[in-house]
Amino acid sequence: MSFLRRCIPTIMAAAISAAAFAAPMQWSDLASRPRPEPSARLAYGKSDLQFAELWLPPGQGPFPVVMAIHGGCWRTGVADRTVMNWMADDLARRGIAVWNVEYRGVDRPGGGYPGTYQDIAAAGDALRRLAPLFRLKADRIVVVGHSAGGHLGLWLAARPAIAGNGPLRAQRPVAINSVFSLGGVPDLEAEIADRSRPCDLSAGAKAMAGPMTQLRPDRFRDTSPPAMVQGGAKQILVNAAEDKIAPPAMAAAYARKLAAKGVKPMLITVPDEGHVELIAPGSAAWNITAELIAAELDMTPAKPRAD
Repeated sequence: MSFLRRCIPTIMAAAISAAAFAAPMQWSDLASRPRPEPSARLAYGKSDLQFAELWLPPGQGPFPVVMAIHGGCWRTGVADRTVMNWMADDLARRGIAVWNVEYRGVDRPGGGYPGTYQDIAAAGDALRRLAPLFRLKADRIVVVGHSAGGHLGLWLAARPAIAGNGPLRAQRPVAINSVFSLGGVPDLEAEIADRSRPCDLSAGAKAMAGPMTQLRPDRFRDTSPPAMVQGGAKQILVNAAEDKIAPPAMAAAYARKLAAKGVKPMLITVPDEGHVELIAPGSAAWNITAELIAAELDMTPAKPRAD
């Protein structure tokens, strides 16, 4: 049994006992907190949405690093990278640098297939390239994606196995050690089929899957993680029992599809919390996730530093 599997019950018990049982958070609850700001903004492309914000811990480094990918139904107009500011700040206080990525959503020129994927890929490759400049340990990258960002994080981890001559094939893609999908929506085919989902996720998933053509008869093989060839990255799916956007059943269905391929993601369900708590410092869900991220980075678990 791995260290993570041994420590999960203890981490969950401590985090849940520290959290007050109340109605699930709303986005306004998170947005009402003072919003921390990053250390730097760096472009990875020419579009005004092709940039990432870097969060650096105090000290000289070298720092372990997390790549964060926000959700928002794959739509820039729904959410941007700032929804991840609070969790990025919390990780930086724990000694972990964060590369918080912005990208073109399906509602922006160039977004959808293949542009959104190309943005995520370029941001990941840029992190590897910029790591020496900012004293980052890019040999062990952990990706954390929330909601639709969970899909993109799982896709990035599987990207090295994309075959053929399509626009998403890469010669030397960045290697991902572990990926956390927090309330993720990993299965595009399932999302397209369910038109009852909030914020028109079905239409967003269709735009992310791209068209079927004679040269591309399977539009999920290079876009939807359960249909992709899986690499060696560890997959950790954290869900909240009261999440109405990405209920735990979605993660369980995804895990069953991967199990048929011999891949076993780690599934964690946190009781009494919802979609927002998954990236809200102080919640049971985030406290659990932060401790597991530290473990994936081979760090001694640490509490966030106060100002």
